[in-house]
Amino acid sequence: MSEPDGRGRNAMGEAEEFGLDPSVAATKVVEEVLADLDGGHRGVVVDSPPGAGKSTLVVRAAAHLAAAGERLMIVAQTNEQVDDLIDRIAGKHPDVTLGRLSASTYTISDRVAAYPGVKVATKADQFADRMVVIATAAKWATLTDGSWPWAIVDEAYQMRSDMLLRIAGRFERALFVGDPGQLDPFSTVEVERWAGLSWDPMRSAVSVLLAHNPDLPLHRLPVSWRLPASAAPVVSEAFYPFTGFRSGTGPGDRRLEYGAQGMGTSYDRALDEAAASGWALYELPARHTLRTDSEAVNATAALAVRLLQRGPVAHSEQGSAPVTAERVAIGAAHRDQVTAIRAALGEHGEGITVDTANRLQGREYDVTVVLHPLSGRRDATAFHLESGRLCVLASRHRHACIVVARAGIPELLDAHPSTEPVHLGVPVKFPDGWEANQAVLAHLSRHRVQAHA
Repeated sequence: MSEPDGRGRNAMGEAEEFGLDPSVAATKVVEEVLADLDGGHRGVVVDSPPGAGKSTLVVRAAAHLAAAGERLMIVAQTNEQVDDLIDRIAGKHPDVTLGRLSASTYTISDRVAAYPGVKVATKADQFADRMVVIATAAKWATLTDGSWPWAIVDEAYQMRSDMLLRIAGRFERALFVGDPGQLDPFSTVEVERWAGLSWDPMRSAVSVLLAHNPDLPLHRLPVSWRLPASAAPVVSEAFYPFTGFRSGTGPGDRRLEYGAQGMGTSYDRALDEAAASGWALYELPARHTLRTDSEAVNATAALAVRLLQRGPVAHSEQGSAPVTAERVAIGAAHRDQVTAIRAALGEHGEGITVDTANRLQGREYDVTVVLHPLSGRRDATAFHLESGRLCVLASRHRHACIVVARAGIPELLDAHPSTEPVHLGVPVKFPDGWEANQAVLAHLSRHRVQAHA
């Protein structure tokens, strides 16, 4: 999560101070990053808010290093991210020779197969003729020899520090790019025994790197090109209080319109509110429920289906286009909630993405419908209060986000202040989940539509 940090220059603040427009401000920071790559530093860190062009920076940095004759390895966290980077680099820079290091069980995706020049192999020594080799962190960790002058670590805040330690011997210098407001690395085993240690494996790769190398250059991308003007201030203030950012578009630059009028139902009023303001809170009556609350599940599915039935059209700087099912996503905290929502959608929701916050990280849609992690709960656990979870769910959209929740969450938060133990040596994270939830709910309260009212 975002932390107060005197070492890093607040790029947004500097850009606004000099009156730079968003495009100029973002370009200025990218050029400074590339200059630092040539400056002899052992490492460079770039913080990126949601939709700030992180992948574009990785692609440009890879091409920059390759053009300088530097062989490099790129570390991603999932196979999906690896294939996406290959698609982007090969499409943008066909002159860069690419290799995909993969497991023997890997099936070549259509995106990789579209570029016959990309070599796919299971052994690192098969890439001697490749300028850029890309693989997941887990795959890089299996290597016992081989080294590269440079590495680019993508989604570096999702990477555990112990994984960085396992691959650090493979490169000499590195660029770390990631979003400090997203979900922290997670583990299925108890990790309290390592809390407070300088090599705590559950700290992100970036936090441990900076703790041991405080003089590394730190840059912050200042503009979100995904989030509209209605969303960027909300997300920035709630989840990035010390590393703020702004939207690349202004009020009125994006519009969401419907081809069909509503029928006055609470669903339609919530959709109208979302189109008008970018946000809507569809509030169900207060009640303690099972995690797969059938009423909340059905409301979440019905809102997405009703959205498509009304023929939405998105107008933006990219032009005008209908919002199809592929441009709509539903997010939830738990897999059983995802399963229940998919069942509730049925054939009417074919093509709509339904997934957990963990799996929605890095993805972008025109409209999102979110089942609030604390809806209907009797308690507020550390899992549900993790600010990164709500940050992901609230920052996937280009036009509007509709949150489904039962009334009473602010009272739940007041009744369950943080009781997590305080460990010596553990950096304080800002904001905590309690504060972030209260900030988002305070904003959503101005866009509340009560169910069945």
